Amino acid sequence: MTDTPSEAPAEVLTTTLVEPSLEAPAQAAEPAPKGDQPKKAGRAQVAQPVLEKLFELYPHLFGAEFLPLKLGVFQELLASHPEHFARDTLKAALGTHTRSTRYLQSVAAGKQRHDLQGAAVEAVSPEHVYLALVELFIRRQGRSAVDLRPKLRAQVVAAFEASGLTREAYLDRVQVVDTQGGALLEDAFAEYDQALAKQEALRRAFNSSGQSIEAFADMYGLNPRDLDFLESTP
Repeated sequence: MTDTPSEAPAEVLTTTLVEPSLEAPAQAAEPAPKGDQPKKAGRAQVAQPVLEKLFELYPHLFGAEFLPLKLGVFQELLASHPEHFARDTLKAALGTHTRSTRYLQSVAAGKQRHDLQGAAVEAVSPEHVYLALVELFIRRQGRSAVDLRPKLRAQVVAAFEASGLTREAYLDRVQVVDTQGGALLEDAFAEYDQALAKQEALRRAFNSSGQSIEAFADMYGLNPRDLDFLESTP
């Protein structure tokens, strides 16, 4: 996104501010060159007083829990509190806030967007849930010796199922353009397909067994709770 705050249409601007970056998540996780550190420190110093004021005014959004913010909240804050907020410093503060791990965790969990009164008003888009998941994975993987890709694949599959979209529609919404993100998504759907194939094989075996779910699970050494999908079997 290349628009500056003065040039960007309102919805583009607010999307930039209240969602993870729409650029490749891996780029956001790379350590900045040493020469950029003073600039980053300067941005943090500018943002901190504004973040403190946001917490004071809206503790239900910026307090113990960071809730996803509704689109348009940037303009609403400027209009509601001209005595407290200026465009550039509010932009810096919201950018810092929405790039924070705690905020991304709320987005990745698929929590609803909230207005300034704290009411849930709209869903977070599937593409932003996906981008938040990938960004959190990159941050955590950089600090862990354990391979976190299996967990990410499970999270992506859960997010896809929660979206209610077809696979084609979901892939169209996500529109992964970077190599790493595309590979992660392919792996997630490959695992999803394997799980569906396993379920279908178990369904056929169950239908021909004549057993109850509990007896069938015992026969195959499975946990009955893992066979909930069989309850919908005709």
